[in-house]
Amino acid sequence: MRLIITEKNDAAVKIAKILADGSPKRETFLKVPYYILEDREGQPTRVIGLKGHVLQIEFPEEYADWRKVEPSDLISAPLVKGVTAKSVVRAVKKLAEDAESLVIATDYDREGELIGLEALEIAAEANPHLERHVRRARFSALTEGDILRAFTQLDHLSHPLAHAGEARQDIDLIWGATLTRFVSLSTRRLGNQFLSVGRVQSPTLALIVEREKERRAFEPQPFWVVTADLAADLAGHDTFTVVHKEERFWEEVRANAVFSKLVGPGVVSQVKATSRKVARPAPFSTTTYTSAATSLGLSAAAAMSIAEDLYMGGYISYPRTDNTVYPSSLDLREILHALATDPFADQARELLAKPKLIPSRGKKKTTDHPPIHPTEVIPPAGTLDDRRRRIYELIVRRFFATLADDAVMESTRIDLDINDEPFFVRGQRVVDAGWMAYYPYTRQKDSEVPHIAKGDSCRLVDKHLDARETQPPSRYGQGTLIELMEKHNLGTKATRHNIIQNLYDRGYIRSNPIEPSEMGIKMAEALQEYAPTIASPEMTARLEMDMDAITERSLTRDEVVNHSRELLRKAYGSLEANKEAVARRIMEGIVEDRIVGDCPRCGAKLRIIRSKATKKRFVGCEAYPGCDQTYPLPQRGEVVPTYEICAECGSPRVKVMGGRRPWVLCLDPECPTKAEYKAKRAAREASAKAASTKKPTTKKPAAKKSTVKATAKDKASAANVGEVEDDG
Repeated sequence: MRLIITEKNDAAVKIAKILADGSPKRETFLKVPYYILEDREGQPTRVIGLKGHVLQIEFPEEYADWRKVEPSDLISAPLVKGVTAKSVVRAVKKLAEDAESLVIATDYDREGELIGLEALEIAAEANPHLERHVRRARFSALTEGDILRAFTQLDHLSHPLAHAGEARQDIDLIWGATLTRFVSLSTRRLGNQFLSVGRVQSPTLALIVEREKERRAFEPQPFWVVTADLAADLAGHDTFTVVHKEERFWEEVRANAVFSKLVGPGVVSQVKATSRKVARPAPFSTTTYTSAATSLGLSAAAAMSIAEDLYMGGYISYPRTDNTVYPSSLDLREILHALATDPFADQARELLAKPKLIPSRGKKKTTDHPPIHPTEVIPPAGTLDDRRRRIYELIVRRFFATLADDAVMESTRIDLDINDEPFFVRGQRVVDAGWMAYYPYTRQKDSEVPHIAKGDSCRLVDKHLDARETQPPSRYGQGTLIELMEKHNLGTKATRHNIIQNLYDRGYIRSNPIEPSEMGIKMAEALQEYAPTIASPEMTARLEMDMDAITERSLTRDEVVNHSRELLRKAYGSLEANKEAVARRIMEGIVEDRIVGDCPRCGAKLRIIRSKATKKRFVGCEAYPGCDQTYPLPQRGEVVPTYEICAECGSPRVKVMGGRRPWVLCLDPECPTKAEYKAKRAAREASAKAASTKKPTTKKPAAKKSTVKATAKDKASAANVGEVEDDG
């Protein structure tokens, strides 16, 4: 009997159906499903799926108590493997007992190879014979063609690739556990309020904070723009706007002087038109896919989760890849033929009509997986929800765009003089849409200029002098941040989206574009000042390169892990020497995040407090008992200060992050701005009451309201920073 082990049950189902000569039989052991079949050559086969990693690297039990074990002890502590899915491990061992051969069919990447090696270790415990009779199936899509090809071209497990995955696990645990315990114990933030610090997470946070500091340090510079509206025809229908050649006037006097001169017509001095090709995009890598998907409004984590679902369905190729060059073995026409059905029929047929398909090429070429592309398996109508359908369409259209022709744009610049002052206007139009017709996400809009020639006179219709300011650098979106992480070699294609999500989950960042919380800013500052190695992209990039060196057999797992321990030991020494300063800096951020504004009654700070009696939150004045000003708060969502004052009542306004979109509200429940909301609520309650009188119902206890009034004890805690509980 041959045993096949996959990474997840969904993959086991797919592979069993493809390999079976007939329908596979589903059985279970300890509620773990596996599949019995005879393959197309008559070989008895069992297929079982894991749950990702079923073994986990951890510290021995004696290191578990945070309060009794010094964080520094973890740097040199031994590591052991623990079982995370006991029933799955027992099921694998049960099936392995009677197996004559083993095929590892996990995902083909660093993590998949490690999971495969773990599976071999588990199976070999029950049947040592399998250590000498194990092969590796490598595939890039869960389609019949890819799976059959993989099982006719079985390879060997790559132990160096798996050892690189083990090294990453070891290093992330040692660094993460040591630093997280140190920071959490220093700030007395234990339990579910612990503060996480990570080898990749911390330098990523530092990049976000650095951009935020650039924004805060930015000083807007005033400038002035002079424009004029001209009519190209006597009737004044064909009007267009021109801007002065200087574009930005840094002196208002100079701008006013030019503006005053604008009388009389604009005379065309030059018309210049040029054509240029706009190259079609390269095939999707994980990074470029994530960047494109986040522009559709998804988080990076959601984008990767959906891509994983589409891959497990067999609809797209493996979504974790650095490759941007289609391999010559990929049958592009076969995929187009499959896509030549609604809703992509017309465009697929247009591309099939080309005598030769020459796809675009990116800069990165690898041999593990092809770029992300649709497969010849098409989702049946109605099987994908809206988000999955949009992502699938994005991937299909990107595939089309890589096979289409370059686009051709025509750019035109018209130069004019108005009373000896030079002006110009630029325009562009699409001459040949090429790939843009298939990929509308980056479609460049036409901005055509009137058809006029040198020497033509255009009537002055109006003129404008606008005062403006320079703008600070924009915050990073999630897609842009992932591109920046790749540039700095922070994390891998398989981990970057999770790192960003962890920063959100721990309260270090919020919103998209990404804004760091004050706690996130102070955390980054503390690490940069007292242990700059930890917040340095260079350190993490160096370790990533060391792990790649394991794959290339130039370094061993032990060498890389021990080197990382030494780096951490040096950084930790600096943190320990400045323990109180680190804790004080981070606590400053935690406290600042709770401040929502100034008290309108006494001018002291208003802060978010969680009632120790009811566990609900409210806003209270820190000057209590001298001032007992309080406000209720919604009990769901993250409350973020806007530092704005309500124009109607003078109370602070806050933003509530939760649900589909943030909403801003005045803290005062009696504010006139809430009159409309109150009227609607009263109408709903009246309607509900009227309906209830028509049909007798069992009386239920009244539901508690979502706001809470503060007790005197709660108010007192506002004045004591150490007593205020976190709203995290």
